[in-house]
Amino acid sequence: MKPPQRPPAIESLLEKHRAVLPLAIDQGSRALASNAYPHWDKLRHLEPPAHLASESWWLGIKLNRQGQSRTLPLKDVAGRAFSYTLPDPVLSMLHRIDGRASGRIGFPMGIATEEARDRFVFNSLVEEAITSSQLEGASTTRQVAADMIRERRTPKDKHERMIMNNYHAMASLRQLKGNPLDFMSLMRMHQTLTQSTLDNDELAGRLQQVGEERVAVVDHKSESVLYRPPPADLLPERIETMIRFANEGQDCDPFIHPVIRAITLHFWLAYEHPFADGNGRTARALFYWSMLRQGYWLFEFISISRMLKSAPLKYGRAFLETETDGNDLTYFIIHQLNVIMGALAELDAYLERKTRQVQTVERMLKDSGLNHRQIALLSHAIRHPGHTYTIKTHQTSHRVAYASARSDLIDLAKRDLLTQVRVGQKAWKFIAPENLEATISGKQEPAFKSI
Repeated sequence: MKPPQRPPAIESLLEKHRAVLPLAIDQGSRALASNAYPHWDKLRHLEPPAHLASESWWLGIKLNRQGQSRTLPLKDVAGRAFSYTLPDPVLSMLHRIDGRASGRIGFPMGIATEEARDRFVFNSLVEEAITSSQLEGASTTRQVAADMIRERRTPKDKHERMIMNNYHAMASLRQLKGNPLDFMSLMRMHQTLTQSTLDNDELAGRLQQVGEERVAVVDHKSESVLYRPPPADLLPERIETMIRFANEGQDCDPFIHPVIRAITLHFWLAYEHPFADGNGRTARALFYWSMLRQGYWLFEFISISRMLKSAPLKYGRAFLETETDGNDLTYFIIHQLNVIMGALAELDAYLERKTRQVQTVERMLKDSGLNHRQIALLSHAIRHPGHTYTIKTHQTSHRVAYASARSDLIDLAKRDLLTQVRVGQKAWKFIAPENLEATISGKQEPAFKSI
């Protein structure tokens, strides 16, 4: 990846373009209110407004950005603070995320069950584990990795181990979200993510130390160094500053929006690059921890790495644009907000699709020839995969004779709509299959054929 061109210094532009400064500031204000937040590397190729050169247009934009900038405690090695602005598009996305991901809005009624929620959480953990690891070089198919996690199979190689580690780390965040971050919990997070995947296992769960070659971000095509992180001797103090920032509440002064805080932590950990490997995975896990801790419960159900994996160059460029334009974190914030909005849109589309599917299957059941007790049980089973039924519970629910309840359940098992399992010598239990919805909709005629 070619690094973006660094913009010209504002000080030099002020003297050079003083004559058009009022017009530049006016046009810069208009640009700040637009949906775009271009870096100089892109803006220099655009047609500037009338009577302005590209440099004077950039000057007006930068002066407007600086007038609205907010300083962060993150600083570069030279002591220059990172900052960000809140242009209208950022405020709009933050508002939508607040309304969608932190309130008490639930799932559609058709799938609003405890079992469905647990299944959603599991699937999202699997998705994030796989795609976050693939971003860092893990090479395996999604189906093989998902089957490994579901079957709790021992990983066969380093790539599968990366994914399994990531799954365990993401699952642990549900417990960690109630606790403040401290140095040891951060080290444990990294250790969980990298155990048995590094050339030296002793590097898992500890910062790089003085005397070790610092890990740099390199363009593997050109082999040029894109970014060198701070020296190892500065890491302990810098990480402690990051941890204090992570634990600040919403009553901090100055106020920092919770989503901005989580995105900043994502960038901050990656910027420090404190570990020999696994920095990206740890940064994304830290983002999730922060979002969940601050009440954004819906982030148990979405995968940002899935969106990042679809456009990895944009992810890397967002880091570089921030670093090359005076530590303006807005580039990275906008990128991440768009990623979050995309992930939420994917979730909404999935929920809508699943709700329609459940409703369609229930309509099919009404024309299936099954009796009303069987239809009621299957309607429940579609929403509760893995639920167990017995002849006794079915008999009690519908107040029928034992023989009728037994006939209902055995009939459904013969149609492959329930899984029949022996319990002891004589008893049976009947389990709602995970793929019941697909079985009904995909095998309608065989499933409902008279036996």
